[in-house]
Amino acid sequence: MESGVKWLLESEEPAVRGMVRRDLLGEEFGEDVLEGANVRALLEAPATKHPYSKWTGAHWRIVSMVELEVPAGEPRAVRAAEQVLDTMTRSREYGVPVVNGLARRCGSIEGNALAACSLLGLAEDPRTQGMAEGLLEWQWPDGGWNCDKRPEAHRSSFHETHAAAWGLHEYWRATGDTAARDAAVRAGELFLEHRVFRRLSDGAVIDKRWLLPKYPPYWHYDILQALLVLSRIGLAKDPRAADALDELERRRLPDGRWKVGSPWWRPMGGNSSQEVVDWGRSGPNEMATLNALRILKAAGR
Repeated sequence: MESGVKWLLESEEPAVRGMVRRDLLGEEFGEDVLEGANVRALLEAPATKHPYSKWTGAHWRIVSMVELEVPAGEPRAVRAAEQVLDTMTRSREYGVPVVNGLARRCGSIEGNALAACSLLGLAEDPRTQGMAEGLLEWQWPDGGWNCDKRPEAHRSSFHETHAAAWGLHEYWRATGDTAARDAAVRAGELFLEHRVFRRLSDGAVIDKRWLLPKYPPYWHYDILQALLVLSRIGLAKDPRAADALDELERRRLPDGRWKVGSPWWRPMGGNSSQEVVDWGRSGPNEMATLNALRILKAAGR
């Protein structure tokens, strides 16, 4: 058995052990995720008043919950999702700016919320449907989304696009809405056109920070999250993903695990960007390792 897989099977978090068995070994999930310390913290810790507060708001909590397989219909998760849905619905009442014919909306906000709500069993809720319809309406011709209001902005933001693609994919899985599926694939094509992290003009790396895996990514783009979204959509075997897959494999530690770059979150007790969960700030990272192994399996490597 691969050393990274063996290490993950020894995780203290039931969700991690179950995802390894199901996604990497083809076995039954066989775990009660609600017994996990991280899941309990996400479900039980009081959230801040505004759901988008970083990273203690309900918006971020429900994304982390579904990534740890909190089941659809779990009452505490649904209550958090309800808060997010109400906020998202109110925000659209003010309209979306359109500059030079392009809607300026942060696709990551609706995208993350759409994915989480779809996975929590709320895909048929009219508020969830409204998020999906909005993303379809605001998608740019190149396949992505952007909230940059400057008139000269004419290309999508990768940061705003990866979560939107994930959200539309999960909405399609929950509802069968083919328009959502097609839009997610178009977003994946945008990443593949750039070979995930390269400029179209000269093939140079767009941003070297994208080469450093992070977990959780929240709304940030990097090759780990991009490849995870591509694998979920079914595009991980596309030849244009090869450069990013090579880079991901290059970053595997000799013991078969992956570590993350400087995290976006800080432990509880600080002044900003606090997290209720200790995702691991140094050394090998469980979720980064799990997602990297999932990606490589989906890519046939």
